Amino acid sequence: MLQVLFEDNHCLAVAKPARLLVAGDETGDETLLDRAKAYLKQKYAKPGDVYLGLVHRLDRPVSGVVLFARTSKAAGRLSEQFRMGTAHKVYHALVESTPSPPEGELHDWLLKDEKLNISRRVPGSTPGAKECVLRYRVLEPRRPDGMSLLEVTPLTGRSHQIRVQLSGQGWPIQGDAKYGARRPFDEGAIALHAYELTFEHPVRCAPVVVRCAAPWDED
Repeated sequence: MLQVLFEDNHCLAVAKPARLLVAGDETGDETLLDRAKAYLKQKYAKPGDVYLGLVHRLDRPVSGVVLFARTSKAAGRLSEQFRMGTAHKVYHALVESTPSPPEGELHDWLLKDEKLNISRRVPGSTPGAKECVLRYRVLEPRRPDGMSLLEVTPLTGRSHQIRVQLSGQGWPIQGDAKYGARRPFDEGAIALHAYELTFEHPVRCAPVVVRCAAPWDED
C-alpha cells in the first residue's frame, strides 16, 4: 500500500516506511520506487514502463517523506535543489538521553567507509573528510518511554549525518545500534523520520511543503 502525500503532473511525494529501500541495490528487494511506479501505472492505465525520477534517498531504516519526479525536466530541476541544498528537510528523532542545551547547532567533519557503510567523525584535516552541519531543537524531553523527541534540520547532506552527529554528542537515535544505541526500536528500523520537505515546484516555481506524521504519532 502506497501513502501518497502530494501528487500532480510533475511531482509525486510519498511516505516511505522504515525497512523499505528507496531504490534497488544488490539485495534485489522490492523498493519504494517499484511501488510508486506500480501505483501510477494502475491509476493512469499507462502501457509499458512508467517514468519516475529519483531525486533523493532516505536510509533503509529511516521513514518519512520521499519525493519523485514524474518528468525528466522536473527530475533535473528537483535534483539540482537537493544538490544545492535549497530543498529544506526537517526530521524528527527519538534519542537516548536529554540533549543539553535544548537547542543548538552541531559542526563536525565526517569520513565515510564505503566498504562498511559507516561514517565517523574525524578531524577536519583528515583526507576525504566532509564538513557537516545540523540544527536541533528538543520538542519533548524525557517522554514516558524515556526517550527525548528532537526536531533536526540538516544544513548539509552527508551520508548518515544525523545519525553520526547525534550519536557523537551522546544522543544516539533509538534502535540505531550501528551508532551506539542501546534501546531497541522496531526491528530493522530506527527512530528517525523525515517529517517535512519543502521544495520549489519545478514548473510553477512556488514553494511546496509536504509533511508526514511519524510512526510513533500514529498509534
